[in-house]
Amino acid sequence: MKAKIYVYRSFERFWHWTQAILIIFLGLSGFEIHGSLNFFGFENAVNYHNFAAYLLLVLIVFAIFWHFTTGEWKQYIPTKELILAQLNYYLFGIFRNAPHPTKKDVLSKLNPLQKLVYFALKIMIIPLTVASGLFYIFYRYPHSSEIAALNIESLRTIALLHTVGAFMLVTFLIAHLYLMTTGETPTSNLKAMLTGYEELGHDHQQPENKN
Repeated sequence: MKAKIYVYRSFERFWHWTQAILIIFLGLSGFEIHGSLNFFGFENAVNYHNFAAYLLLVLIVFAIFWHFTTGEWKQYIPTKELILAQLNYYLFGIFRNAPHPTKKDVLSKLNPLQKLVYFALKIMIIPLTVASGLFYIFYRYPHSSEIAALNIESLRTIALLHTVGAFMLVTFLIAHLYLMTTGETPTSNLKAMLTGYEELGHDHQQPENKN
């Protein structure tokens, strides 16, 4: 028997959707800066992109604080257990209506493959994109009468790293949108992240509070 359990807290949902909106906006404005799209005009795209980047930095700081004060950071610690079974499920089992190899509850919201991907996202992809973006913002093109803000001969390497990070974020977003549809129903995961509640086994424990 299943019951609706409060899985995703209010800040968690706010962080999730705000981060998603900012990353999508950064992607659109960033690709316009590269000349691939045309929405805002180049100068506006640069200004909007930088402003959204600062908002994302503020959100990241609050998210880090929330994760460590609530202990939610433990959700992202990778584990080898059942990771091959989870991969096999996504590649083959899901198309044969096979049972899910792992069970979800408030203390373990992510399956082993999700933990690995989110861990890489948090310690590699986002830091790479943010750091290279900050180099972009604070870099000053050197002139004979000025001292460069950063001792960098060229932005070429930074540009390449920032673009690589951006494409990895886009890849993650596409995969995330697909995997969102792999719950009990195609919309169950979406509803859970909107309301905070998800249908789980009745023996799953509730979180201590809903903040």
